[in-house]
Amino acid sequence: MKILHVITRSDLGGAQSVVINLANSMCSDHQVTVVAGEDGPMWDELDKRITKIKIKEIVREISVSKDTVAFFKLKKLHAAIKPDVIHLHSSKIGVLGRLAFPPKKIVYSVHGFDSIRLAHRKFLPLEKLLKSRCKAIVLASDYDKQNIINEGIIKNLHVVYNGVQHPEVSSDLYIQGLENYKKVVMCIARISPQKRFTSYLEIAKLLPEYAFVWIGADKTYDDLPGNVICLKGIPNAKKYIQLADIFVLPTNYEGVPIVVIDALSYGKPVISSDVGGISEIVLNDKNGYVLENKNEIFAEKITHILENDDVLKGFSEKSMQIFEKNLTINEMVKQYLYIYKK
Repeated sequence: MKILHVITRSDLGGAQSVVINLANSMCSDHQVTVVAGEDGPMWDELDKRITKIKIKEIVREISVSKDTVAFFKLKKLHAAIKPDVIHLHSSKIGVLGRLAFPPKKIVYSVHGFDSIRLAHRKFLPLEKLLKSRCKAIVLASDYDKQNIINEGIIKNLHVVYNGVQHPEVSSDLYIQGLENYKKVVMCIARISPQKRFTSYLEIAKLLPEYAFVWIGADKTYDDLPGNVICLKGIPNAKKYIQLADIFVLPTNYEGVPIVVIDALSYGKPVISSDVGGISEIVLNDKNGYVLENKNEIFAEKITHILENDDVLKGFSEKSMQIFEKNLTINEMVKQYLYIYKK
């Protein structure tokens, strides 16, 4: 098959990780092209056998002039490569691509419907208007599927959990200062109101005996609690999850975050806010907890896991079992190939 992936941005967020994993896994048996609108680290992660095309007019913000140029460039690209499947990733290109390409070839992955339903609801009418201009709409969780049905989009829906690679274990990782604490709590995320960085700091204050590591800061932050280590973005940051005893993600809304799946792939217990589809892979009293956004409750559950060796061991084993069963790249690729061929 000729498979065309189109995504707006080429940074290393969750949607980009899905593009990388699908494209790299399929390029040995299929002719794969990836299109995005900017320079970014995603390009370096793609297999050399993949055709890479940058269309600079594909931008995240609405721009009548740039969107018009991008529309015609996408139509020209379709005529040139004649793909069998066009896979659109995330909402902006989901709109533009469904207008530019033949609907019968399009698979559209939403990558977190709450981003549209809650954070950017003004774009919901476009989703409803274009709901029939594709052959499949793929959601990352049953939670997202139910919410999109509630909004009146009911046809051609599929649920495919995102998958990640089996991680490689590194023996030379080091973060200065961890040796001074009993246990290590970690979060990997950009700092934004969605991700509740302030809550993370307040939880750390309640548990001064543990190191709290946050990876993904946009700048240097002053006046942090003494047990907080805040690092800027690191290439392949997920490998540092190996240094953690538990992964913690306070957040206001999500689909099923790739970083939580990464944590499960390393066999780590997870504590997260009870949002999106996280409760479908983090099971209360099994491999972690999904909680209401109250700092004291987060602190209580972190302590419960870290101060009970049997609980920590049992939760770690269950995280690995959940990953192996449902969240590997192989499983994700198998399900997407079924949708492509169907």
